[in-house]
Amino acid sequence: MRINPVRNVVWGFLLITLVTGCQSAVVHKQQVQDDSSDRVTVGKVQKEIRIGMSGAEVAQVLGSPNIVSTDEERREVWIYDKIATDHAYSESRGSVMALILGWGGSAAGGAGGSMSSSAGASETSQRTLTVIIKFDKEGKVRDFAYHTSRF
Repeated sequence: MRINPVRNVVWGFLLITLVTGCQSAVVHKQQVQDDSSDRVTVGKVQKEIRIGMSGAEVAQVLGSPNIVSTDEERREVWIYDKIATDHAYSESRGSVMALILGWGGSAAGGAGGSMSSSAGASETSQRTLTVIIKFDKEGKVRDFAYHTSRF
């Protein structure tokens, strides 16, 4: 039996193409997800918000609040209420047609072949983040709390 090195290279190429050509929805989501540093996140709140900060300093870190209210003593309360929905859909299709040398079946001594595959995946998730910042009468942060969920 004669080993045809061209046929081995072609099969190797086909195998690598099929294995690396399909990505899951999770991989696609990681490639397109916006993780900008200007977003309000739990980490940013934990790291940068401190008791005694002014409202201007808080706004510089977190931006404008969604809701501004007052408590029973007429002190300001800022609420950041963020909801994000992530939807990722991935569809991969592949088709390969090859002339594999060394196999009988055609006048030229080769055989034609084709292979195709397709796969798809979808993922949807939601995140919520609520940050409540309470100010004292001088406009300084007296307390803050946050709640986050993911589903």
